Amino acid sequence: MRIVAIVLLAGAAWAQQMPDPNFDAHVDQPAYRSQHPRVSIDEAHRNFHTADGRYKPFAGLLRNDGYEVVAGKQPFSAKSLQPIRVLVIANALGEGANAGTNTSPPAFTPAECSAVRDWVRGGGSLLLISDHTPFGMAAEEMARAFGVRFGKGFVSAQDAKYIERNPTVLVFSRENGLLQDHAITRGRAAGERINRVVAFTGQSLGVPEGASVLMKLADEAREAPARGAQSVPVSGAQGLAMQFGSGRLVVLGEAAMMSAQVLKRRGSPDFRMGMNVPGNDDRQFALNVLHWLSGALSPE
Repeated sequence: MRIVAIVLLAGAAWAQQMPDPNFDAHVDQPAYRSQHPRVSIDEAHRNFHTADGRYKPFAGLLRNDGYEVVAGKQPFSAKSLQPIRVLVIANALGEGANAGTNTSPPAFTPAECSAVRDWVRGGGSLLLISDHTPFGMAAEEMARAFGVRFGKGFVSAQDAKYIERNPTVLVFSRENGLLQDHAITRGRAAGERINRVVAFTGQSLGVPEGASVLMKLADEAREAPARGAQSVPVSGAQGLAMQFGSGRLVVLGEAAMMSAQVLKRRGSPDFRMGMNVPGNDDRQFALNVLHWLSGALSPE
């Protein structure tokens, strides 16, 4: 998700997780100057990340890139999805769950999952983001509609070339071999090439047939199903992209990489997570993902 260690969760009384008020969302050369594709950031499913909350820097970056960004307040249906070019679902939760629980009921009804699947198949584009427990459990039925399996745990590694600061802050780079070649990681020009993406605690993703891996898990990666549980070896990805019918889908198993957040801890230095952390390409990665989903980048 975005935490210093698994035990430092958003609900801790002594920690406050908030959007970085100093994040620079300026875009020098917007992708869209005359047309403004509508991007809806879901807020109808108890989402931990919203356009005016922890995803405010992400929403601002997209607006400066020429998108019309709106908050999605309605349940998913053919009617509510019709005017949207790209739907973003980030860390939805089921009723009664929060970022600190180990379980969550489904965040979406079967009818909503079917509506989103059919909308993407007909030409819509979905960015589905769901990271560590309990978010994977809340959104697993939505992922399953597209053939994607969620690991629903906490992924970690140990080798220094795969991590930064602690075992759950994962590095996907061209240098360590985990960042894979795709239109998203190549970008539209040399200045948009992605070399290093950092994720801040998330779950694993199973890779369905026909999907392209963006962020491959290291061979040594492990996943713990719950806080304090024993971890087991895991394979797969933390980011993938695929064509689905006439539409496009990107699934990420970690949410903070698309944000710019600050974790304020009493008596300790602030901990930054996401696009505001120096030395990573998370900011450009976010732009490239939206470029691919909105059609500004070729399929492959």
